[in-house]
Amino acid sequence: MTRVKLIGLTGQSGAGKSTAAELFEENGMTVINADALVAEIYESSPACLKSVAASFGGDIINPDGTLNRKLLARRAFESKENTALLGAIVHPFVIAETLKILKTLSGTVVFDAPQLFESNMDAVCDVIVSVTADEGVRAGRIIERDGLTREQARERISAQHSEEFFRSHSDYILENNGNIARFKAQTSALIEKIQAGVM
Repeated sequence: MTRVKLIGLTGQSGAGKSTAAELFEENGMTVINADALVAEIYESSPACLKSVAASFGGDIINPDGTLNRKLLARRAFESKENTALLGAIVHPFVIAETLKILKTLSGTVVFDAPQLFESNMDAVCDVIVSVTADEGVRAGRIIERDGLTREQARERISAQHSEEFFRSHSDYILENNGNIARFKAQTSALIEKIQAGVM
């Protein structure tokens, strides 16, 4: 990992982190997507899947052996305790896979991880960038993106850290309250700073 400058990219659900990740990638940075790693781990690691099922119910595994993602998400976001429980099971698998990937890379790498702090991966990052947005904006995006009710969206939001937490634990904040041109401009300016080494 000594050859890598690691940028931790995180933020609240519905804030627009994926858009920021795309911009980092378009500017030549390698992006490791933690959510994609989790999906791969659920498919490739029976041990992880069994541990999750033991805590969240055997019915989260479909008859064909795959994960019922919507059911797991609903249960995991019912409370902060459930969210933390799922993280405690999955994070060690994600960390191991991420560190393995980082050994093969060089230059600037972006670790796109909604649970960056919960997994303690922030400790190995050189810079932390968080994407934030007002709660009402995030709720609307979550409802549209995931097909949830407003109550379910609120549950998901309440199971996560507050905006104050992200602000106090990050080196940079990107605000995304709906003006996409402004958000892209902020993100591009930050990317330029990172690439120039002015951080």
